Amino acid sequence: MVVSGPITPGQVSFLLGVIPVFIAWIYSEFLEYKKSASHSKVHSDNNLVELGEETVKEDDRAVLLEGGLTRSASAKFHSSSVKTTLIRFLTMEDSFLLENRAILRAMAEFGAILVYFYICDRTNLLGESTKKYNRDLFLFLYALLIIVSAMTSLTKHNDKSAFSGKAMQYLSRHQTEEWKGWMQVLFLMYHYFAATEIYNAIRLFIAAYVWMTGFGNFSYYYIRKDFSLARFTQMMWRLNFFVAFCCIVLNNDYMLYYICPMHTLFTLMVYGALGIFNKYNEIPSVMAVKILACFLVVIFIWEIPGVFDIFWSPLSFLLGYTDPAKPDLSRLHEWHFRSGLDRYIWIIGMIYAYYHPNVEKWMEKLEECETKRKFSIKASVVAVSLFVGYMWYEYIYKLDKVTYNKYHPYTSWIPITVYICLRNSTQQLRSYSLTLFAWLGKITLETYISQFHIWLRSDMPNGQPKWLLSFIPEYPMLNFMLTTAIYVLISHRLFELTNTLKSVFIPTKDNRRLLYNFIAGVAISLFLYCTSLVLLQIPRSTVSS
Repeated sequence: MVVSGPITPGQVSFLLGVIPVFIAWIYSEFLEYKKSASHSKVHSDNNLVELGEETVKEDDRAVLLEGGLTRSASAKFHSSSVKTTLIRFLTMEDSFLLENRAILRAMAEFGAILVYFYICDRTNLLGESTKKYNRDLFLFLYALLIIVSAMTSLTKHNDKSAFSGKAMQYLSRHQTEEWKGWMQVLFLMYHYFAATEIYNAIRLFIAAYVWMTGFGNFSYYYIRKDFSLARFTQMMWRLNFFVAFCCIVLNNDYMLYYICPMHTLFTLMVYGALGIFNKYNEIPSVMAVKILACFLVVIFIWEIPGVFDIFWSPLSFLLGYTDPAKPDLSRLHEWHFRSGLDRYIWIIGMIYAYYHPNVEKWMEKLEECETKRKFSIKASVVAVSLFVGYMWYEYIYKLDKVTYNKYHPYTSWIPITVYICLRNSTQQLRSYSLTLFAWLGKITLETYISQFHIWLRSDMPNGQPKWLLSFIPEYPMLNFMLTTAIYVLISHRLFELTNTLKSVFIPTKDNRRLLYNFIAGVAISLFLYCTSLVLLQIPRSTVSS
């Protein structure tokens, strides 16, 4: 087996951490097996009790498979101090391992998946093939997916609006998840088949994701008014937990997965905008000042020459990236390019979220109008939307990608608004969604990150994925089917594991426990990293002597 690149301290640290967890999980399963075997020998008078216990265990397993942990497992984990938990883990205490078997399993499974990532992307155990684009095949596959989704997963929703209490379904969660899903499929196919002719569309899709970051986070904080540390930490965990381990195990820069730092930045900016003087958020003038301040901050950092580099250079260790194919570019070039393309659209998302209740009220009144008047208004909205969309397509979208990128930050809101108007033009359209795409929309972060390593291949640290992972050489479509099935399955499992481990390590109403967990995590990480440095020095000192 040939390994691409030298072994790093981060990779050794990961192995030092995951191997004990894996051993502890295997031993906990053995203890559970022994416990179950001993229970089966108990007198038949206890059969009813045993059946009840076994039912609880099966329920626990079902909850874990769905991405969560049992309340008892989570509560027991949180009830012990960090020091006690570590001691009981290191001493392999039987009762501790049995109590936390589900947690150990989740951690071991997460580690095993990352090892699989490394094997697929950084070793020669599996093959690779070149990308080939065929427009007919590309459109056929996407159209086929839409047809299958429409035939099997078209669902009507009757959820009530948080504002009006009526089933308006305007920009509902079902709709936005579906939106993310169908865009993500095209985004991934663009990478897999190297469909460079839809480059401008991909830029627009990414802008729509960022728009949803502004829209979704604003809606949550404005309605729930939950600016707690726990909520903030949960958001950061969701965005960065998985990608952080990918950076460590695969020795990649954070900016290789540029979607993650982008969404992290804009989430932080929405949080800051609404969190500062949040008790005045209900005052329209205050909100107008906050939104104006957001625009001014963006203009100051991204529009004034030289400010961007000065502002972000202290974080170049985190946001810097060097593409092996373009080593002469500045370390902050990628961050400047990616963040700059969508620097305004998150604010537009905030504005749309702020006026969401007003639009819903207007739509309610429209639905109550007489049929002729209602039809004429809706027809006018659709006609104007189609005209504006056509003009944008003709004069902006058709530009070459370099020219298009110059206009994109200032025009991406146009097609997004057109889509929203058309998608919500009637109550019937708003009420239905394709749940297959909505399901895919929930795991966009995992599919985005995973594609680099278990669907495509880069073969080197920080390399762009220019090749396809190949299980079945000479059979590209069969290989596409197999690798895609494994890739989607693992992405969904990673989504569940991320949420499972979040519920374990991030308590929702205990900031002290959260702080202790953070300190313990940093201490353990430093210990493992220092140990790995020592271990890596041993072969070098042996060779030099």
